[in-house]
Amino acid sequence: MKKIKIALWVTLGALTLLWMLADTFFPQPFGYFPLRSVLVQYSGVITMGAMSIAMILAIRPRAIEHWFGGLDKMYRLHKWLGITALSTGIVHWLWAKGTKWAVGWGWLTKPARGAGAPETLGTIEQLFRSQRGLAEFLGEWTFYAAAVLIVLALIKRFPYHLFAKTHTILAAAYLVMVFHAVILLNFEYWTQPVGIVMAVLLAAGTVSGLLVLFRRVGAALKVKGSIEKLTYYPELRVLETTVGLEDGWQGHKPGQFAFVTFDHKEGPHPYTIASAWDVQERKITFITKALGDHTNRLYKMLGVGQSAIVEGPYGCFTFNDQRKRQIWIGAGIGITPFIAQMAHLAQTSNRQQQIDLFHPTADFSQAAIDNLKADAQAADVELHLLVDSKDGRLNGERLRNVIQDWKEASVWFCGPAGFGEALRKDLMTHGLNPADFHQELFQMR
Repeated sequence: MKKIKIALWVTLGALTLLWMLADTFFPQPFGYFPLRSVLVQYSGVITMGAMSIAMILAIRPRAIEHWFGGLDKMYRLHKWLGITALSTGIVHWLWAKGTKWAVGWGWLTKPARGAGAPETLGTIEQLFRSQRGLAEFLGEWTFYAAAVLIVLALIKRFPYHLFAKTHTILAAAYLVMVFHAVILLNFEYWTQPVGIVMAVLLAAGTVSGLLVLFRRVGAALKVKGSIEKLTYYPELRVLETTVGLEDGWQGHKPGQFAFVTFDHKEGPHPYTIASAWDVQERKITFITKALGDHTNRLYKMLGVGQSAIVEGPYGCFTFNDQRKRQIWIGAGIGITPFIAQMAHLAQTSNRQQQIDLFHPTADFSQAAIDNLKADAQAADVELHLLVDSKDGRLNGERLRNVIQDWKEASVWFCGPAGFGEALRKDLMTHGLNPADFHQELFQMR
């Protein structure tokens, strides 16, 4: 989370600094209309800068994934950049449109233009000025549509497949907003650092938007396959799906995830990988829990032999550290990455770490628990099973009482975000190094 906050504030700070090198919050002569002019420009720079970076992150660039600590963290930054763009976009709209309304209603009097000498404009600037009316019209109505789409995307109960479609439409809206920005950005900015940076961001965002529109996101990482095995655990409402992959999959590390398409109308969904990679077998397993409209009907819609497209792998929740002891916490369906890591460890003979796995769960299936116990035994992992109704809930104090040398361990958590945050705060309060708490933010919205 720290890197997400740093990236967000550095982005806003850098754009602000670049703008201040070209303009000022205190125009001379100072007055409402000169101030309105510079604030429209400033809010436009922040809005389009944030939207452009959000659009770049939307194409899942793997080159920067490691710095953020995984695609899940990049998507969290993507979300906050979207919220920032919406907020500053509203400010931009209020300054631009609200002033026109105030003038029209007689609340403000627009100052008359001075006679002065006629301006000598270059060809490009003349072209831009001739398009201002169109750019304002398109920008205004596109902003209304984009604002509605961003708000819908932030509503957790909004179905995921519709959420994905809103982002495709947002890519089209962004391209219109690029035209708006290019035409209406102060022409003098283009020869200054702020203009150069905005040109780069708008160009990169445009390419990214086109990739989204033409469904080319992650195209190089997509591999075809077919479902070979399905196991459903009704007590848990959990489906285990094994997919055989064709050539092209470069392998994955335990703890990573992939986007899987079972139905082209539904589109890709992110699933944590629950198996180690064996290049000879070329199979990959996903474990999904019925938590939403799509996963609720997944076990009914899938069948052995059905085709699938797997894109990835993504994520950095890969258990890599130098600690001699690790504490794993897989809450509910968050157990999935740990199952994959145990399968990997069972194949590894040279292991130095001592590992304790806590699996708190509200649901119970004897068959699933038997499989989990067998995986833990094969990987030489100490399993702590906590069924809520029988064993009570896990918290920081309980974990610290069970693991005496917990301060010397790294902690790896996957499960509900609120539960993970409570554990993180408790352990940090009692002395855990923040860098030793690893949490998968497996939320793509």
